[in-house]
Amino acid sequence: MDFGIATVASITALVWIIGWTVKQSPINDKWIPTICGLVGMALGIVAYVTHVPDFPADHWLTAAAVGVVSGLAATGVNEVFKQLKDN
Repeated sequence: MDFGIATVASITALVWIIGWTVKQSPINDKWIPTICGLVGMALGIVAYVTHVPDFPADHWLTAAAVGVVSGLAATGVNEVFKQLKDN
């Protein structure tokens, strides 16, 4: 079973870059996870609609969920690096 790990990792990386960009802007940091989740959802739906090979979704709602999780994973990855840097 192929989970399309490259596609999911790509969404996570793109959302991480967007989250980092938002962090540099005057937008309050509390909105970063919400923005990352919404952008991830949008990218997941775009991946489904454009028939990206190996994307692990066969329905638009599943694609949205995969995108949200990928987007929120970007926030988690950022926190891991931040915690490692602080310790």
